[in-house]
Amino acid sequence: MHTQLVVIGGGPGGYAAAFLAADEGQEVVIVEADARLGGTCLLRGCIPSKALLHVAKIIGEARELTHEWGVEMSVGKIDVNAVRARKEKVIATLTGGLSQLAKRRNVKVIKAKAVFQDAQTLKLEGDDASIPEDKSLTFDNCVIATGSVPAMPPAFNIGSPRVMDSTGALALADIPETMLVIGGGYIGLEMGTVYASLGTKVTVVELLDGLLPGADRDLVKPLHKRISQLFGDRIYLGTKVGSLGDRGEKVEVAFEGPAKFGTEKFDRVLVSVGRRPMSRGLGLENTGVEVDSKGFIVVDNQQRTAEPNIYAIGDVVGDPMLAHKASAEGKIAVEALLGKNVIFDKQAIPAVIFTDPEIAWAGLTEEQAKRDGRAYETAVYPWVASGRAQAIGRTEGLTKWLVEPETSRVLGCGIVGAGAGELIAEAVLAIEMGCVVRDITESIHPHPTLSETLANAGEVFFGTATEIYKPKRTPAK
Repeated sequence: MHTQLVVIGGGPGGYAAAFLAADEGQEVVIVEADARLGGTCLLRGCIPSKALLHVAKIIGEARELTHEWGVEMSVGKIDVNAVRARKEKVIATLTGGLSQLAKRRNVKVIKAKAVFQDAQTLKLEGDDASIPEDKSLTFDNCVIATGSVPAMPPAFNIGSPRVMDSTGALALADIPETMLVIGGGYIGLEMGTVYASLGTKVTVVELLDGLLPGADRDLVKPLHKRISQLFGDRIYLGTKVGSLGDRGEKVEVAFEGPAKFGTEKFDRVLVSVGRRPMSRGLGLENTGVEVDSKGFIVVDNQQRTAEPNIYAIGDVVGDPMLAHKASAEGKIAVEALLGKNVIFDKQAIPAVIFTDPEIAWAGLTEEQAKRDGRAYETAVYPWVASGRAQAIGRTEGLTKWLVEPETSRVLGCGIVGAGAGELIAEAVLAIEMGCVVRDITESIHPHPTLSETLANAGEVFFGTATEIYKPKRTPAK
């Protein structure tokens, strides 16, 4: 079998690349080891976790209505089988849709593992009927979109089904009485929120001295305060997990740190300490493709590897490991191989943490600005001054712009609060368009909404915010 373009991996980056290439008239084959398209995001990541987080959000809102608004609501009994079935239905609906889109575009999908024999030939491993008889596929161009998998340090890989990675946690086998989350990053906090809302007593341990390393501290602070109400006093920072031990019905955990020292037993342990790229076992050594010391495939700004006809996109090429970045890179790769004059040069790749409250940011963060010695000013609007935030009882949030002092150009934006992930898109557009603060403040935002906090934060920069008083700034000379 021969094709003009083969895409290895059927995740958000892979199918975005394949579908665009087909739309442009290319003959396209997707090689995917899983029986369904969608990749980690759809099958074992973004989508199922957001489905479960929706359940957690509704439970949390019901409790708040009861305790704060005087509306008597009871969560009642949770049918874990029904919750799991609903999550699987969401996945099935979306994967079924992708399958139909592939058929309508005449994109052939082969269920197999792909291994490079050379820079123009793949060996297809498996026994699916879609695999050609000689198990080889030659191609003109290739896009590698194999993604990443959860990292599992050897010390934690003790062979116990009670020790899970994110994939195991999303399976929702049961609602344990107790669970330890190792790692205070976004995956651990999201899954911890789900299980805590369903009734599990969740403990979080983080080696560093703050949750969500890399995020601005002023964004993390409101989240930390709120989830402390959900998790109780069981968030241990600056603390190391020394070892895990299988004790049959429990996992014994040894803690080493000032916040917690000694051992404690848990029904389940979620290991959430990052992800690693899926670059091993692809036969890349049989090509000119280069891999760095961390296992990431090295690409240029057109997603091209050192082998001119092989491109790579998504998690396998490096951080940030985000589905929307992979999709954007997939389109760049296809346009590049078609000879178009494009490069991947995004100024603002948004990141969203779907906890409660959500945290979202785009462009330059204050942590990055400090580290790089970059000149900046901040303009922060507290949601306690927002009529909409007051109306829905969610005043813990804030909206923050990072602004270039000399030009007033917006460099970055951070938001923490209810629905922050939906609000950040305006900031992405503003940063990519090179907007100055006045472009935002002079665009009329609807009232009362949380979206107007982006304009309000811009007014803070000028000292003209209506709902709060801050002295007028002196323009930079």
